[in-house]
Amino acid sequence: MIETERLKFRRLTFDDLPLLIEQRSDPEVNKYLGGTRLQNPEAIEKRLKFYISCYEKFGFGNCVMIWKEDGRVIGTAGLQPLEDSGEIEVGYSMIKEFWGRGIGTEAARGWLEYGFNVAGLERIVAVAMVGNAASRRIMEKLGMRFEKDEMHYDELCAYYGVSKQEFFARQY
Repeated sequence: MIETERLKFRRLTFDDLPLLIEQRSDPEVNKYLGGTRLQNPEAIEKRLKFYISCYEKFGFGNCVMIWKEDGRVIGTAGLQPLEDSGEIEVGYSMIKEFWGRGIGTEAARGWLEYGFNVAGLERIVAVAMVGNAASRRIMEKLGMRFEKDEMHYDELCAYYGVSKQEFFARQY
């Protein structure tokens, strides 16, 4: 899997289910992840099975995000299919303690680089609930362009996209 300056990632396993349930039970964390409708133990278990199946189908998927400094699992990030859109999305979530430190941007940048350089993708998208200003800022910092508002995960989402060429033209 990938590593960034402060983070490393590993594949999710079924052993991670209790930790995911614990982390995603925080109302502030799950607010923009569909709330308890999508972040309850049964829904999280179903989603975990999807994440694990992505590794077999695509060679990538949503992964455990580990804080290198102390080895703590602080959230998840990775690439996965965006429902039935035919697009691959980058996604990220983390526990509240780590908000506001640039970790979402760092994680998403690492996964965009992986998607373009290793997985051979030509385009990657991201969605965020329309009111999720922090996530939208991350997408914009990474050169992703707002394309439309569209329903995903049963929520009205802002839909962003970036091509490989656009992404690397904006990087250092």
